[in-house]
Amino acid sequence: MVDSSILGRMDRRGLFRVGGVGLAAVALGPTLASCSRTDEATTLDSLREQGFIRAAINNEPPFGYMDDNGEATGEAPELLRAVFKELGVEEIQAEAVAWDGLIEGLKARRFDVVAAGMYITPERCAEVAFSEPDYKVQQAFMVPKGNPKGLETFDTVAEDADITIAVLNASVEQGYAEGAGVPAEQMEVVGDAAAAIDLLENGRVDAAALSTFSLNYQLEQRGTGDEYEVTEGFTPVVDGEEVIPAGGFAFRKGDTELLEAFNQVLADFKENGRLTEIGEPFGFDEAAHPGDLTTEQLCAEPAE
Repeated sequence: MVDSSILGRMDRRGLFRVGGVGLAAVALGPTLASCSRTDEATTLDSLREQGFIRAAINNEPPFGYMDDNGEATGEAPELLRAVFKELGVEEIQAEAVAWDGLIEGLKARRFDVVAAGMYITPERCAEVAFSEPDYKVQQAFMVPKGNPKGLETFDTVAEDADITIAVLNASVEQGYAEGAGVPAEQMEVVGDAAAAIDLLENGRVDAAALSTFSLNYQLEQRGTGDEYEVTEGFTPVVDGEEVIPAGGFAFRKGDTELLEAFNQVLADFKENGRLTEIGEPFGFDEAAHPGDLTTEQLCAEPAE
């Protein structure tokens, strides 16, 4: 359950809790971009020298989002800030980016890390280097109260050509839906979670497909529990195999030192309880702890 004191400080759009984080959301130009890295890689020393790390988020509560004051928070920005504070980097400068621009912006050096609760998948592992996972979750749908279409999984969407769902562009939900045989004409593609829920509330889709965390957070934050509900969470099946939805932080493949330093602190946080402590205000309880799940496992291609 999300802390109600946090929800009380949000507007209907759910853009950011203010709570001791102070992550400035700024659009950064070439000058700042050039001073945060060497020619070959962004190093921890270079970040310590400049005093901040540039992070990309997507406005998807509770993973990462912006408040009315232009400050970033959510499970991923808060965890990122805590880790880099341990590493001697005091500030995070965060920019909200459409979901399909996160990886491309990282590779283009607009920022140094993606802190958006991004699921770790084999396809994404081919493009970026992921940290070890910091959470695991299930998938679900937000639907009108009573679930009139009887949605349970993406298979049930594919079985009824009259059903339409909202998904984030380039998201795993879009991929899960395609893998279940949901055609493009049954999907409304949007840039962030708020837009997906807006489509549902405006009657333009029958459901919004996101993680259980995102949907339960949005439902409570918007106060629409009398009109809508979140279906029971499920584990997606792709090509006959269950897929574990779990996420982490994306770095450039060349930033090996930075990734290793991050993973060392993250491992300590998993062990000493800091990971759950940081995530709990956003609904990331002990059940969200990834346990022994590894990025190597999540990046592995399924057996033929």
